[in-house]
Amino acid sequence: MESPQADAPFVHRPVLAAEVLEAFAALPERGAGGGPPRLIDCTLGGGGHSALLLAAHPGLELIGLDQDPTARAAAAEVLAPFAGRTTVVATNFADFVPDGPVDGVLADLGVSSPQLDVAARGFSFRLAGPLDMRMNPGRGETAADLLDQLEEGALADVLYRYGEERLSRRIARRLVAERPWSGRSTTDLAYAIAGCFPPAQRRGRIHPATRSFQALRIAVNDELGELERLLQRAPDWLRPGGRLALISFHSLEDRLVKTHLRDDERLRVLTRKPLVASDAEAEANPRSRSAKLRVAERI
Repeated sequence: MESPQADAPFVHRPVLAAEVLEAFAALPERGAGGGPPRLIDCTLGGGGHSALLLAAHPGLELIGLDQDPTARAAAAEVLAPFAGRTTVVATNFADFVPDGPVDGVLADLGVSSPQLDVAARGFSFRLAGPLDMRMNPGRGETAADLLDQLEEGALADVLYRYGEERLSRRIARRLVAERPWSGRSTTDLAYAIAGCFPPAQRRGRIHPATRSFQALRIAVNDELGELERLLQRAPDWLRPGGRLALISFHSLEDRLVKTHLRDDERLRVLTRKPLVASDAEAEANPRSRSAKLRVAERI
C-alpha cells in the first residue's frame, strides 16, 4: 500500500476546463437588474474552474460554495487575484439559497483528487487512513459509524445501490462479521472486501474495493440526495437564458443528471450527448476519463 500523505497540498486540476469555458462563453456583459453577471460554483474545490471563468469574463462576480475547509483555504489562495469579485461560502450546495437570480450555475460532482490523495480523509483504499469519508469532516457520521450501525441487509443494499456491487451480500456478511470497524483503517476494509472475491478477480485492473468504497462514500455524504435537491432548485436560481452545467463521474450521477435535465420544463438541454475529455486530457489526467459534462439553459 502507498504511504499516507496527510500534509499533501490541495492541488486540484479542473477537468473538462475548455468545455466548461465554452458552456459559459455566452455569459452576458450585464446580469439581472443591470448589475455584473453572476455565477455560482457549487463545488468550489481548489478554485480551478472558478479562476478560469473569472479570467475569461473580467466583469463576472462568482459565488463559490464548499463544505470542505481544506478546499476553501486552497481556493482562497487561487482566487486571490480576483479579490472583490469572489465570495466563498462555507456550505453544502444543497443548503444554499442565492440572494437573487444568477447567470450561471456550475457543479463538478464527486470526490476531488486532493481528497482521494490525502490518507487522513479516508476516501482511498490504497492509503492507510481512518474510515471517515466525510466531505465535511466536522459534520455527520463516518464510514466506520455506518459499517458498525447498519444491519447486514441494509449494508448490502447500500453496496448494491450506490456501488452496483454484484457481491454486495457476500461483502456485507463479512463486514458485519468483522465488526467493530471503529478505530480501523481504510486498508483493513479494502483487504476484507478483496477477500470476498475469487483470486483471479483480485488481480484485475480495477481494485476489488473500488465499488464498495464508492458506495460508502455516497451513503456517508448523501451525495445522490443532495444532487437531487440541487437539480430541483438550481433552475430557479437562473435568470432566463442562464446556464446550468454539471460534471458527473459515475453512471448513477450521470443518469440522475440526464433524466432531470431532460424532464425539467424549466430547462432546454444543450448537450444531446455528454461532453467528455479529449484524448490529450485523458492521457494527462487519468481521472478525467470518467467525467461527463451536461449543459442546459433556463427557458
